[in-house]
Amino acid sequence: MSYRCSECGYTSPKWMGFCPRCQSTEGLTVSEEPARASRSATVPVPATTLVREADAAATPRRESGVGELDRVLGGGFVAGSVVLVGGEPGVGKSSLLLQVAGRIGEAGGSVLVATAEESLEQVGLRARRLGVGEGDVRLLAHDDVDTILAAAAHLTPDLLVVDSIQTVRVDEVPSGPGSVAQVREASARIIRFAKDHDVPTVLVGHVTKDGGIAGPRMLEHMVDVVLYLDGESDRGLRVLSGLKNRFGTTHTSGLFEMRHEGLAEIPDPSSAFVAGRQTGASGSVVFPTIQGRRTVLVEVQALVGGPSGGPNPRRSARGVESARLHQIVAVLDRHAGLPFSDREVYVAVQGGFTVREPEADLPVAAALASSLLDRPVGDVATWGEVGLTGEVRPASQSARRAEEAARLGLRSVVPSEARPLAAVLADLGLVVR
Repeated sequence: MSYRCSECGYTSPKWMGFCPRCQSTEGLTVSEEPARASRSATVPVPATTLVREADAAATPRRESGVGELDRVLGGGFVAGSVVLVGGEPGVGKSSLLLQVAGRIGEAGGSVLVATAEESLEQVGLRARRLGVGEGDVRLLAHDDVDTILAAAAHLTPDLLVVDSIQTVRVDEVPSGPGSVAQVREASARIIRFAKDHDVPTVLVGHVTKDGGIAGPRMLEHMVDVVLYLDGESDRGLRVLSGLKNRFGTTHTSGLFEMRHEGLAEIPDPSSAFVAGRQTGASGSVVFPTIQGRRTVLVEVQALVGGPSGGPNPRRSARGVESARLHQIVAVLDRHAGLPFSDREVYVAVQGGFTVREPEADLPVAAALASSLLDRPVGDVATWGEVGLTGEVRPASQSARRAEEAARLGLRSVVPSEARPLAAVLADLGLVVR
């Protein structure tokens, strides 16, 4: 069932006492029109035809005006796409999207920012602090999904931002905002609107205490792009990573610095990540990680404590997979003659960065050995995959990694062929006496 305005013909899935398009106060009446036909084709279409049409009329993307965000998105927003942005409270999600709204408005576009968490005055204060004042940026403080979509249908913006998906609600669902049923239904209606009207839409998502995006896991399957904004609050660095992207790669990250005036882009992340590194300290190794088309130098730090005295010494990993850390510790103990079985081990990638490449094995092993032996490795960058049999295998894209390391004056130590881990550690000056 739908409801229709007798004055201008506007339709809505729910009844309202006024028309949001023509502002008529007569209210909407029940419409007997048949349901809208599905967008899906009833006759199968050859894939080659769709490929040729896509090549002939490549849909232009809407640039956000923030280069680091466009890099992660693959060039900008795709018409009708739905982007989910998650992150810890206070990390800067709302600030980043308000800055994007201001940039698009300054470029001549229109943006509707719907907030269910803050009042218009609160958003206005942040907008003034961020310098958002020019351009067509509209604000709506409401938690009803249908009201938000009705306003979006009337304005037809170039970008719709809903902050957040866990705080909006649908009247037909009896549970409260944030419940699984509410998030599922609200997301489905917003996604349907974005596809039908070709409006790029951004949903802000809360996270759980485990770091995952709150709500049903189905939410991440429903949207087109999933981004995660992370970082260390004490350093002000923010990393925007792509966890899912139907229109581009997921191996690209954007770097920002949180300042009073908002999130500032970091054009040279390698310098930012290794700027405060103490070359004379043990337990510190530089690793050139590949993020899409970008090579970023990150600092891997390790701290090996004394004998714990307990049966299960602590193993802590931040920025690297815990399972990889346990594996590397076991290999060092068995094949390099370094005793770790009774020692506490802490490993962290500085700057809030997360590396998942197997080439990070050697930097982690070198940092652990450096901390245990209390011997610094100096201005060295290294990388390589460590096998369970104690060998270090050559890494991919070594030329790109070595070039970035040389740009910042670092010497590269990497095996050109499979070599024992103990031999590679000896090249780094980490020899067991």
